[in-house]
Amino acid sequence: MATHAYIKLVPSSKKKAITLQEVKQLFQYYQEIMNKTGEQLGWGYQQAAFPYQLIETDEGKWFCLKGDGHRYRMIIVGVGSQETGESFIQITLPNEATHGDKGKANEFCKFLSKKLEGELHLFNGRIMYYYKR
Repeated sequence: MATHAYIKLVPSSKKKAITLQEVKQLFQYYQEIMNKTGEQLGWGYQQAAFPYQLIETDEGKWFCLKGDGHRYRMIIVGVGSQETGESFIQITLPNEATHGDKGKANEFCKFLSKKLEGELHLFNGRIMYYYKR
């Protein structure tokens, strides 16, 4: 069964709404900083930190992070908004996702939540607050 995590953008977040393109830019920024970390360490850390290819869809509401097929298979990332007007980012682990995917998805969720100062609803139902209260 597919599981989901949500990053809700609350009124005290850095942004009130987010687009799919902005989420892609945050993933590109994540890849850049992991590449710089690898340069400092002297090995290809970027490939270990982000073992996915970003595959765009036609709908414009979500995209897929496709893994190497062995340890990492797939993570789906989408954006949306609730009836209350709050925007959110949804991270989905499909049925074929591995434990490695879940670990990376948790890492990505925490990174995005910190950057956006959002409210993170994890896969296990727990909530982490990254905004000032």
